[in-house]
Amino acid sequence: MASSGSLSGKILTVTGPISPDQLGTTHTHEHAVMDYEFMYIDVEKEAVRQIEREPMTLQNHGWVKQHPYSNRQNLQLYGNDWYSAVEEDLKFFKKNGGNSIVECTTMGIGRNIKKLKELSESSGINIISGTGFYLPGILITPDRPNKEILSSLNQKSEEEISAMLVSDIMEGADGTDVRCGVIGEVAISHPMTEVEKTVIKAVASAQNQLGCPVIFHPEDFRQCPFDIMRIFQEAGGLCEKTVMSHLDYIFFKPEDYLEFAEFGTYLELDFFGIETSNWDYTSGIDFINDAQRIQLVKKITEEGLSDRVVIAHDVHTRHRLMKFGGHGYSHILLNVVPKMLKRGIFQETIDKILTDNPKRWLTFK
Repeated sequence: MASSGSLSGKILTVTGPISPDQLGTTHTHEHAVMDYEFMYIDVEKEAVRQIEREPMTLQNHGWVKQHPYSNRQNLQLYGNDWYSAVEEDLKFFKKNGGNSIVECTTMGIGRNIKKLKELSESSGINIISGTGFYLPGILITPDRPNKEILSSLNQKSEEEISAMLVSDIMEGADGTDVRCGVIGEVAISHPMTEVEKTVIKAVASAQNQLGCPVIFHPEDFRQCPFDIMRIFQEAGGLCEKTVMSHLDYIFFKPEDYLEFAEFGTYLELDFFGIETSNWDYTSGIDFINDAQRIQLVKKITEEGLSDRVVIAHDVHTRHRLMKFGGHGYSHILLNVVPKMLKRGIFQETIDKILTDNPKRWLTFK
């Protein structure tokens, strides 16, 4: 494998390469700058229709919490009052022992790597930015302003797509010299489209060239993570340098994690802080809560997988930021870790999940 000599043994943040020992406590799947409006769900009930257009307030926070994709402002991690909210949240995360986040916003959902660098510098938090494509969002909303991404990808070869990813890491993204440090989140639909299959193969090619970390976003169908990894593995992808995210909305039994763990990827539970059982997009899913997530972590780490678990909040809506009444980026450190200790998860295991595993994953080969 032709690993880049300039990045081998290092982690690449938006402010430049760092030593793995500088990473510290890390959440492996968050968003700070994002446009998620394509996920908007129209309100059918006339009595609450006005809420979709209202600014977020204490008065409507309870409703937004249950229906996060039916208030347009909630889907906008950008705008006049967004920056200060995220900046304050990241600073609070730093005060509580947080060091780094992997910011998984990619092409198709409003990545702004220049703003990520500004946030990193002002907050003191290491931010590792992602490159790749959020194709499901583009596919279901072909009239979006970034529809040219899909059109462009349909006309590109695997080699050309791989070169795009390599460029974002080695040269800079979005017309800047600020570089991405991970490929992903690469979002894949179910059933998978041909262009998504090509993207997966291109990701494997870029990873082999650079020795870089990769993170996938599977759609919420049990088969989807398996399908992604089979194609990725056949294309030569490095499973040991790859995270499969959102497993806590797909796998609800320890046995499911053990079965999927055969691929050798990192297993990510990244919806910590979501305590509502409602999931607007898939009525068949009863969303689990943090207590259940902790029990899953306990059981799968007791089965010898403590070296393969990573966790996060996947903050992607305003109502989860502290300024808008949410738990913020510090929730895991302030609330989840104490609960883990009370439930018999050892500090050594927690250190692996929050520090050692992210460090090993994010370090270029």
